[in-house]
Amino acid sequence: MDNNINIRLADKDDAELIADMSRHAFYETFAIQNTTSDIEKFMDEQFTRDGLIAEVGTPGNIFLLAYTEGKPAGYVRLKQNSFEHDLAALNPIEIARFYAMPTMIGKGIGKAMMIHCIELAQENKNDFIWLGVWEKNERAIRFYTSFGFTKFGEHGFLVGNDLQNDWLMKKAV
Repeated sequence: MDNNINIRLADKDDAELIADMSRHAFYETFAIQNTTSDIEKFMDEQFTRDGLIAEVGTPGNIFLLAYTEGKPAGYVRLKQNSFEHDLAALNPIEIARFYAMPTMIGKGIGKAMMIHCIELAQENKNDFIWLGVWEKNERAIRFYTSFGFTKFGEHGFLVGNDLQNDWLMKKAV
């Protein structure tokens, strides 16, 4: 792991930063692949700054912030007691959001964050880590697969008025 990447638990004081990073990363990553009206509706109704701020510090949410050279480089939102399909009888943890800032992609931020997620799941004695990823996000699917995640299902994810298909992927811890 790159020694210039630092990862720490986030708290309520980081909520505005996380909200701004969320909105920026989502828009930069997905706006080009969606209509302007769907992205604007998603950002204005489902991914509001106030809503994102409220998630930080909410019980069951764990936020990790990644920094490189003292600058925010990415973050992860993990959800405890989050179940999907065949994982309901187990003790899973969900990676609900996993964002490296667009200018940081390819610099080891994602790898460092994923290693930290896996270590956290091991410490918490979770059976599985699971996540949803848009079926058209091939780069992300390759990344998760490289860490041993495998597809176990699908579900819908609404972006504006467009119901998209997410792959559900899991990894035993």
